Amino acid sequence: MTLDMDLLKKLVETPSPSGFEGRIRGIVREEMAKVAQKVKVDLHGNIMGVINPQAPMRVMMAGHCDEIGLMVKYIDDNGFVYFSAIGGVDPGVLDGQRVSILTKEGPIQGVIGKKPIHLMEDDERGKPLKIHQLWIDIGASKGEDAKALVSPGDPVVIDVCLVSLLNDLVVARGLDDRIGTFVVLEVLKRAVQLPLKVALYAVATVQEELGLRGARTSAFSIDPQVGIAIDVGFATDYPDVDKKRVGEIKLGAGPILHRGANINPVLSNFMEEKAKEKDILFQLAGEPRATGTDANAIQITRGGVATALVSVPNRYMHTPVEVVSLKDVERAIDLIVETVASLDPQMDFTPLE
Repeated sequence: MTLDMDLLKKLVETPSPSGFEGRIRGIVREEMAKVAQKVKVDLHGNIMGVINPQAPMRVMMAGHCDEIGLMVKYIDDNGFVYFSAIGGVDPGVLDGQRVSILTKEGPIQGVIGKKPIHLMEDDERGKPLKIHQLWIDIGASKGEDAKALVSPGDPVVIDVCLVSLLNDLVVARGLDDRIGTFVVLEVLKRAVQLPLKVALYAVATVQEELGLRGARTSAFSIDPQVGIAIDVGFATDYPDVDKKRVGEIKLGAGPILHRGANINPVLSNFMEEKAKEKDILFQLAGEPRATGTDANAIQITRGGVATALVSVPNRYMHTPVEVVSLKDVERAIDLIVETVASLDPQMDFTPLE
């Protein structure tokens, strides 16, 4: 493995829920500045770095740097903190978790509490609570003490670290899509050593989990001819997933390339052939409608962008224990590097057939 694991750990463990990406922005900007000819943060918060900016074809690769999370809504007289979801949070995985409330003065540790099973009535047991029925306990003895530290609008994340598993797997919160941001940065580092014929824009987009918002604004600014979104995709190699509905995707079998209306067929075919030529393992997924990724927003920017989606297979998406394969990450980087190195401004991505 040639992956920068220190960078990956730093990216994954820096909490930045959607709409509060400031904590991750400095890390990404610093990494981009090591190789990019120009780096900027726009008014929306997207971080953009470019190499070979004078080339006639602009290629945008995007991985979103935000994650799902929670937000403080109310603090009661006893100092317990109530919250709502930022993005697609499953309440069933929240109770019993340690959390970090990201206040302006720094993080405040807490736990998400619930009534112990010993005190539940029979009809209460085994039923997941709704999010408004959960609370955060920071140890305050009264509401005034809690309100002196925590305010409505403060973001909250589950407090977990990056951990290695067997077979080059890693587990963490927020691999959706910190792993995409990581791929973007690693591709940029490798691509700067190549004789590129295109301008390569590396973008860490914001607010994807709230509706692909950062991809819309950054793609509008860059106005690319080609866009490659890097995200996570649903692995289906664990119990109780219906492969007839979702498809068959395995960890360690390579990144996912997608086919469907959201994907430019010329670019997709080009990437598939490049993977075969370079012996890079990949998997295919059919997408009969718009994907819920930055590829969706990039494709329909301005007059349209030739767009592809490269996904890293992910088990247990939108939980605190998302699992990916480092082998898949390495292959995703290799495939995108080979793709951008082979792009030529004379290429026509018009889907005529």
